[in-house]
Amino acid sequence: MSSGMNSDAEFAYGSGHLNPIKAINPGLIYDSNEVDYINFLCGQGYDTRFLRQVTRDNTTCSAATNGTVLSDLNYPSFAVFTSSSTTVRHVFNRTVTNVGSPMATYRARVSFPTRTARVRVNPNVLSFTSVGQKLSFQVIIEGTMDASMVSGSLVWDDGVHKASSPIVVFASIS
Repeated sequence: MSSGMNSDAEFAYGSGHLNPIKAINPGLIYDSNEVDYINFLCGQGYDTRFLRQVTRDNTTCSAATNGTVLSDLNYPSFAVFTSSSTTVRHVFNRTVTNVGSPMATYRARVSFPTRTARVRVNPNVLSFTSVGQKLSFQVIIEGTMDASMVSGSLVWDDGVHKASSPIVVFASIS
């Protein structure tokens, strides 16, 4: 899993190796439900006929879901497409659920190897007081591209658990 060996990077090999032992007790999860995915498909422009094939019920897209921001699907990855000559500023909204220790404090560690773009997490510390508690955060990417693709990661770490998410910014060649 090396971007040096595969130019498609995360798009070719995903976010990494799954450790089944650690997956039993992940600490944090990015919870998504059926409504989240329906809103995602509506935001992608899928019509009622297609949705009903997927859901097998009378689901429809409403005016509210047709404008859904696609990147706000509560999914543990972050990808932005931009023009190589354009300044990018993108905000991702995410919510994580604590399934680890009742009293847990997670700190965000970001690795993003470029000098022209920056990734911030707000807040960068999540303090949980109970199992099942949900806390929200934003990942903010801003700057310009100095390569056709830059990939990095966000890791939430409480000293016991690590929840890792890939971050990819890719640009069209001008």
